[in-house]
Amino acid sequence: MRMAAPFYWRQFLIRCALLLIALSIAVGNAAADDAKSIRRFEEAMVKLAPDVDPVEAELVSVTAHHTARRLQKEWRVAPLANFQNFLIHIGARQRGYCFHWAHDIGAQLKKLPLKSLELHWAEAYPNTHLEHNVVVVTARGQPIRTGYIIDGWRAAGRLLWWPVIKDEYPWKENMIETAWIQNRGPDPLKALDEPLQHLDLAHQVGEEEHGALQDADQQQVLVGVV
Repeated sequence: MRMAAPFYWRQFLIRCALLLIALSIAVGNAAADDAKSIRRFEEAMVKLAPDVDPVEAELVSVTAHHTARRLQKEWRVAPLANFQNFLIHIGARQRGYCFHWAHDIGAQLKKLPLKSLELHWAEAYPNTHLEHNVVVVTARGQPIRTGYIIDGWRAAGRLLWWPVIKDEYPWKENMIETAWIQNRGPDPLKALDEPLQHLDLAHQVGEEEHGALQDADQQQVLVGVV
């Protein structure tokens, strides 16, 4: 039995090393896939109209892809989108619904100085359990059916993009959200985040009050002992 211990640890270390190698390969593959997707999305947007600026197309593609990956890490996104929704539902995660993805990717895209491209907010099956939200990019002045969806939710942080007319969802433009993403109106989703912020603040205050009560009880006990 004493001879088995070194063998066990060697096997354990070998497995750990193989796991690290596999993870590094997966990360490398994801980066390579993103680089290809970024380039292809740029090329697709340039073809939306003769006057689309390639620099703008590059900005949109790079920003959308990098933001999706950043949010994937920040939100600790589960491999399956619907499981992330479940985790949010039970309180194990704070963000990761489809409208979170559309909003936070859109919040970065709306900062770009776009002249030849235009951003829109599209929704499908609103106010139902099948509701889905995405950002859509089009050539300036064109309807959303001519553009491309920008979806971070469906592949859990790996950005998906393709023509609106080829997607499975019946997309319709939400003009209120579009006004926000085009810097013409207030943020309509801000009100949805405020209750969560109040809950976090209330939880923090509750913990502080609980700690203060515990301190007071301990002081009373010490006084009693003295």
